[in-house]
Parts: sequence; structure tokens; C-alpha cells
Amino acid sequence: MTGIDEISADRPSVFHLFSAPLLPATLMLGGGVTLYAVETYITATIAPSIVRDIGGLELLSWMTTLFVAAAVLGSIFVAMRPRGIGLRSVYVAGALMFGAGSLICALAPAMPLVLAGRTVQGFGAGILAGLAYAFIRFAYPEPLWQKASTLYAAIWGVSTLLGPSLGGLFSEGSAWRHAFMLLVPLCVLMAALAPLLLPRAEDDRAHGKIPILQIALLLAAVLLVSIAGTIDEASSKALLIAASIVATLSMLTVERRGKNRLLPTGAVMLAKPVARVYLTMFVLLLVLTSDIYIPYFLQVLHGVTPLMSGYLTALVALGWTFAAFFSATLFGRGANTAIVAGCVIEMVAVASLTTFLATDNPSGNLAVLGPAVIGMFLMGFGVGLGWAHLVTKVLSLVGNAEQDKASAAISTVQSLGSAFGAAVAGVIVNSTGLVDPGGVAGGVSAAHWLYVLMALPGLIAVTISLTLSSPAERQAR
Repeated sequence: MTGIDEISADRPSVFHLFSAPLLPATLMLGGGVTLYAVETYITATIAPSIVRDIGGLELLSWMTTLFVAAAVLGSIFVAMRPRGIGLRSVYVAGALMFGAGSLICALAPAMPLVLAGRTVQGFGAGILAGLAYAFIRFAYPEPLWQKASTLYAAIWGVSTLLGPSLGGLFSEGSAWRHAFMLLVPLCVLMAALAPLLLPRAEDDRAHGKIPILQIALLLAAVLLVSIAGTIDEASSKALLIAASIVATLSMLTVERRGKNRLLPTGAVMLAKPVARVYLTMFVLLLVLTSDIYIPYFLQVLHGVTPLMSGYLTALVALGWTFAAFFSATLFGRGANTAIVAGCVIEMVAVASLTTFLATDNPSGNLAVLGPAVIGMFLMGFGVGLGWAHLVTKVLSLVGNAEQDKASAAISTVQSLGSAFGAAVAGVIVNSTGLVDPGGVAGGVSAAHWLYVLMALPGLIAVTISLTLSSPAERQAR
């Protein structure tokens, strides 16, 4: 019996990922996710320093918009790569692209070149994120698929604290360039080690043409909703969101009727369990992204300092990480229960903020602020409780020929959910008082309506999650 077989026979834990036979793959796959996650928060921290040093304030929002769009395209490339190109070769390409983008950013004399670097960097990041899931079935026995997803969630949670802290070290003058430059040799090292440390992965995808129209519509949807998230004017933001929804629905219609598919079979038909799993993931992320306004509400309504508000908001991500480890030992009926419970907890936690966060508490009274902080933690806890189980369901519900599509779609759903959540949250707060009348009164109104309305999609997630343990799902393989 091999080391991997022995792990399969035992009751698996996250620590099995770091056993001798699996450690090389874990370091490479986890390293790719870490690179993506930490860089996301470092760049958000040093962005103001970049503008102060080389200008381009009017282009600042595009640093994130282009990165996200390119990351979606990168994750799609994992599934749609030319035949004959193995996953290890794709990993090498992704690491080198990330490094090349970082180098461009580090040497950029003006913001347009920084944007070019962020686009290249985003494409590489999307590849690395997509590969983390695509490689799971080749790197680990099936009982450890969920554990690998738990590890990735933990990396994102830790990165919410580590990223801004590292970014702060490079926020003075032109030191921001070093934050990018330090990544270049690391990316080169990862590219060099990938063929040695990652397992060989058979290209067992089904034959078919590249679904160019679906990819174009999806990218249009991502760009439109990402741009919407950067605009303050409510009517323009709403118009862009509407256009993005049209592009998304058009993509799904083409996907359903076309022969060349971007998504795995059944992913656009709610009668199929895999579609309901993806929709649950999308809604969970959409609701969770309402946390982007928490730092503002903490500062304006509760008298919390900017630094402390940042750390308090990080409790959302830490809640996700804590819950991921908490539920990592659950299987079967316990895993299904965790998914439903997670959806309920997130919905209730968001609804609780309408009372505890949306209130005038300038002295920071802990009787009010304390429950709000608990609600923030539980927002992330709810998502983390079921996320790894949802990922495992996706991978177990599709055949081997569509595993790469299924893996890429996970990253795409994450990006779309976060982008739509940010844009919708922006429309809500700008329409309910954040800008007019503004101040404390506007903040209370905006916070109240934001979390009232964002709790409603949570009902959708709860309803769908109750169907994920149906006989149809158990039979669909």
C-alpha cells in the first residue's frame, strides 16, 4: 500500500496534505494561491503610494478592474488551453506571466504601464488559481479534495492580515516598486520547480472548439460590473450592472444552446445539481462582498480608527478560515448540513448588521459594537462552513472529461460573485444616503438598507442549499 493509499484509508485531515508524498504538490499549489491572495491585498495597500509617486489617480480603479478581468480569462485558459499542453506546462506559463506582470509594474514610469503589468499579472494569477482546483484530482486522493479546498480558504483568510501588513512596508515613496520586484525571482523559482514537484496530469478533456462567443460575453460581463463598482453615480452604476446582467444571461443562453461549451454539462440548468452548487457559491460571495463598506461604517458611525476598522473587517475573512477548519472533518450528511447551516448563518449575520452596525454609536459603546463585530465574524464563518464542501461537490458531480472546465468555473464564479456584490452594494448605499445627505444620518440609512437588501439573496442561497442533498444529486455523476 502506497503512502497515498494509506492516507485514503485513514480518516483524513488537513495535515495529510503536508505528508512526505504530498508535500511537493501542496507547496506548489498552495504557493500559487498564496501568491494570488497576498498580492491582491498588498496592491490594494500600496495603490495610493503608486498614485502619489507617478500620478494617474483617474486610472486607479482600473488596477483592480483589469486584474479581475484578466484573472477570469486566465482561469478559463486552464480549461480551454490547446490540446497537448499539460497542466504542469500551464503552471510554468502562469508563474512566468505573474512574474512578467510584476516586473512591468515594478519598472513602470507611468500608470498606463502599471495597468498593462496588472493585466499580465492578473492573467497569470487566474491560471494559478484555476490550477489549484484543476490539479486536486491528480495530486490527492478523493478524501483529501475537501481538505485542499480548506487549505486554500485558510490561505485567503491569513492573506487579509498578511497582505496589508506587507504592503505597509512598501508604502513610502518609490518603495512600492520593491513590492512587485520581490515577486519576480519567486515566480521564476516556482516555474522552475513545477515540472519537478507537480504530478503528471493526463489531458483527458473532451474534444471541442473554443467557445469564443461565451468567453467574450463573460469578459464583457466582468468588465461592465467591475467598472460599475468604481463609479459613484447611482444611475450610471445601475445601468452598467444591468448591461452586465444582460451579457451574463446572453452567455448562459448561448451556453445552453451551443455545442461548444465553456462550462461543464448541466451548469446552466437549475434542474441539475451542479448548476445549483455554482449558484449557491455565487450568491454566498455576492452577499459576503457587502463587507467592503464595513470600514466606512465603523469609522463614521462607531468612532473606530481607520487602522482598527481594517483589522475588525479582517474578522470576516478570519471567520471563513476558522469555519473551514471547523468543518473540515465533516463528510456525507454532515457536509450537507454544514452547507445549509453556513447559508443560514451568513444570512442571519448580515441581517443582524441592520441593527448593530447601522446605528449612531460615536463613543464606540461595546454593547452595540460588540454584536456588530460578532455579526461580521459570522458572515465569513457562514461561507467558510460550507465552501470546501461545495467545491468537493462540483468536482464529484462532473466527469473526468470536464474536470478542468468545472475547476475553472469555480474561480470564475468567485470573481463574478465578488464583482456583482461590490457593484450592487455600491448602488444600494449611493441610493440610500451615503452621499446625500451623507454624514452620520446618511451612513445609518445606507448601512440599514444595504444589509436589509443584501440579506435577501441569502434566502436564495438557503433555499437552494436545501436541494443539494437530493436523490438527483446523489445519482448525478
